[in-house]
This record gives sequence, C-alpha cells and structure tokens, in this order.
Amino acid sequence: MQGNHLIIKDEEFKQLKAIIRKILIESHSKVAFLVDKNGQILCSIGEEGEYDTTALGSLAAGNIAASGGLARLIGEKEFSILFHQGEKDNMHISLLADRVILVVIFDSRTPVGLVRLRVKRASGEVIRILERIDAMVVESDEDGLVFDEITDDDIDKLFK
Repeated sequence: MQGNHLIIKDEEFKQLKAIIRKILIESHSKVAFLVDKNGQILCSIGEEGEYDTTALGSLAAGNIAASGGLARLIGEKEFSILFHQGEKDNMHISLLADRVILVVIFDSRTPVGLVRLRVKRASGEVIRILERIDAMVVESDEDGLVFDEITDDDIDKLFK
C-alpha cells in the first residue's frame, strides 16, 4: 500500500459506499463508515444524524492505534478486529489492509456473528478497491500527474 494519504476518485467512492451500504442492510445495523488510520471519514451510510461520525472516526482510529500497542506488548502485530458491547448499542471495528478502519454500529437485536460475517465477506472487496486506488496513484505518479508539481504560487493563485 502507498503512503498515508488516500485519494479516492468518484467511481471508487461509489463502489466503497455500495459495499458499506450492503453491510448495513444485510446486518441490520444502524450506521457503518470507513475511516482512514488518521481518523478521517472516507464514507458513511445509515443513521448518521444520530451519531457524531467525525468524533467516532477519530476515536476509532485512536482505538486501533492503542490496541496495536497492546498487541505488540503481547507479541502480536496488531488486533484487526475490536468489539465493544454496550447496553443498547454495540460497535464492531475492523482494520482492513492495515490501511482503513470499518466501523459498524448496531443494536442488541443484531447478533455480533452476523455483523462479523458480513464484514468479513465485504473486506475482500474493500481491499481490492484500495489496491486499485494505489495502482492508479502509482500509475499517475509515473506519468508525473500527482500533486507534487503544485507550487505555493499555484495555491496562492487558486485562492486569490
């Protein structure tokens, strides 16, 4: 995988959103979203108004980072799946391709096994899209079309 920055084009964004929507529907969950490891929301589906997805994304990324530290203390590379059970809502957090975090929030009517199954089935699709995005970045970098060529003067002209 490429660096920390993820540049998602419209077609890949639509595909990711469709996958997340499918997880949400098939698992009878409330909200699902993809976050990068920096906590930036990539896409979300569901009852977004009920939750502060921006804060949740940041905290989920922090949770993954903290659990990674715990994992290393016991000789593991990372914990790729985290589950938090609450009184009324539960949260399933999974790290995909060591790159993005999939967060699914669901209530007690939905079995965690169903969520895990749907997430596991969708993970491969998300990873393939991420690999395609990375391939496009490498290809455009070879063609000299990336943002490295933008100068401070170009940015100043853009915002004047």
